[in-house]
This record gives sequence, structure tokens and C-alpha cells, in this order.
Amino acid sequence: MSLKQRLQEEMKVALRAREEGRLRLDTLRLVLAAIRNAEIERRRELTDPEVVEVIAREVRQREEALAEFERGQRPDLVEKTRAEIAVLREYLPEPLSEAEIRDLARQAIAQVGATGPRDMGKVMQALMPKVKGRADGRLVSQVVRELLGEG
Repeated sequence: MSLKQRLQEEMKVALRAREEGRLRLDTLRLVLAAIRNAEIERRRELTDPEVVEVIAREVRQREEALAEFERGQRPDLVEKTRAEIAVLREYLPEPLSEAEIRDLARQAIAQVGATGPRDMGKVMQALMPKVKGRADGRLVSQVVRELLGEG
């Protein structure tokens, strides 16, 4: 069963659960709509890795909104947004730890023969496909910068 099919099945379960699954149902509907929009844009069905990208983008958007809600002192929206993020994270692969990112970055640096900060683009190009959907791009970039600065 593909990830998209799993989302659709779980949306049906949430629909049958009525009020108990309301937040879950709304969140799944929104992410399925985002997936459909991406499919329309690309004019084809998305693969599981592409669906993971869409879900990760939805999580990022909610994390950014969460920061704004906290600054605006909106505890109702903070709670709702955190719950939505928790629902979406169930469908993402286990995130990489910083140590795992460092190991993969060192491998990518060795693979492309990077010697300094000038080679950051090459390293990121080799590294990002390995961490896609499992690590925040900003963290990956920061780790690569640190490692290239050392070298």
C-alpha cells in the first residue's frame, strides 16, 4: 500500500470516528489536498518519496505558523497546530540525528573530494538526496558548513 493510499484509508477511519477524530480528519484532508495539488502541478501520480516531501513541507509550514502563534500569544492555535504536526509526523520517516547527519556529510565530503567552503554546493548536491525528508535542510547546511570550515 502506498503512503497516499494509507493516508486515504486513515482519513476514512477518522471520518467514521466523527468528533473524536475531527482534528485528525481535517489534517489528513489538508495534506491529501496538498498531495493532489502537487500531482496536478506535475501531471502525474506522486511516488512515496514525493509524498513524503509534501508532508514534510506541510510540517515545516505548521512549524513556522506555530512560532508566529506563540509570539502572538494564541494558545488555542498553538495547541491545534502542535496536534496537527503530531498527526503529520506519523507519516514521515524517522528523522536523522545530528550525529547521523554529520556521518553522512563526512561521507559526501569524501565522495566529492571537497576541500573547503567553496565546495559546499557539490557536497549539498551529493548529500541532500540521502537525507531528503529525514532532516531539516537548514541543519544539514549548518553541519556541512562546520565540517568544511574545519577541513
